[in-house]
Amino acid sequence: MNITSLLLGSAAALIAVSGARAADAVTVAEPEPTEYVKICDVYGAGYFYIPGIETCLRIGGYVRYDIGLGDVRSYDRARTSDVRTGEDQGTWRNNTLFTFKTWTRQETELGMLKTYTETRMNFGNRNAYSGPDSPQNYAFNRGITLTSAWIQLGGLRVGKDWSAFDTFIGYAGNVLNQMLVPYGDFDTNVVQYYFDASNGFSAVVSFEEGSGVVGTIDSYVPHVVGGVKYTQGWGAVTGVIAYDSNYESVAGKVRVDVNVTNELSLFGMFGYGSNGKLNDDSSNVIDANGRGFYKQWGGNWAFWAGGTYKFNEKTSFNLQVSGDQLKNYGVAANVVYTVVPGFTVTAEVDYDDYGNFGVVMVDPSNVNWTNADKKNSVGGILRFQSSF
Repeated sequence: MNITSLLLGSAAALIAVSGARAADAVTVAEPEPTEYVKICDVYGAGYFYIPGIETCLRIGGYVRYDIGLGDVRSYDRARTSDVRTGEDQGTWRNNTLFTFKTWTRQETELGMLKTYTETRMNFGNRNAYSGPDSPQNYAFNRGITLTSAWIQLGGLRVGKDWSAFDTFIGYAGNVLNQMLVPYGDFDTNVVQYYFDASNGFSAVVSFEEGSGVVGTIDSYVPHVVGGVKYTQGWGAVTGVIAYDSNYESVAGKVRVDVNVTNELSLFGMFGYGSNGKLNDDSSNVIDANGRGFYKQWGGNWAFWAGGTYKFNEKTSFNLQVSGDQLKNYGVAANVVYTVVPGFTVTAEVDYDDYGNFGVVMVDPSNVNWTNADKKNSVGGILRFQSSF
């Protein structure tokens, strides 16, 4: 065999091997498709589609810092003891709050399916009550509070929410210290049904568990709240009525909102409640006057009135006056200034005068049931809040 034959044979063998390999299929992995977040603007700003499903999600919340002083109700009344002498004295009420919120929306054959959650975390000396003989009010992490966590399909809502006795009729103005004269308790598990006629008329029926020492139901019978509302461009008229199953008492509120001009809006709310069996055993209620989960005010009747005036796009003034049958009165006024979009500063001054101050407190941790330690007092609060 000569050199030429050897080279030609080697070349032929290489070509044969290469051809055999070329006949085999070569598999190349396809790149994974990139899934971008899609905007879901059908429900308003901030919603986006959760990747892989047709549910729209919105995330939000705010960071808040409060500085309070004085003796007025829950936003102030910070007490402490001198660390050297032990003398009881006042101090600043400082509190930082972080609130995280989520909303979801999804269309189904049974109507819109939606959820809402709100979780709060606090650090400060707010409401750190140690008892009448130990006024220390230390700053500390106060844990996590579940404000809301509910599911709603169509008009049916179940879960944790604030009572419809307050949410449906509306709160007592745009002041920070709304509870100088309290208008109802809040935290509860609910089973609710909302009806909207799309012509301004709406209604709600709510079965509620209540909360706290005197508010939580003590049998299989729930608390019941019902409400109706009529809303038009000029304002709204709303009424709610609640049955407290623990004490077989009934309370109701009627409210009128009026949009006087584009700048000025006014409201007035009147509440009336029966004592029912609240006074059968005064050791089981807030005080000898009898206050259940809904009728938190003193006596049978109470009122709240006020309004908002917008000076311009950045500045507004809010006022609330309140009182009840037992001659408890309050005045709260503030100015809200929007520094930049999403960041507001609020300065408020509060005054209270308690005709029945010095009540016996069963649950001192709930400041909505705690009167100030003076017949009348003045306090104030400065709030910084950034929302997202």
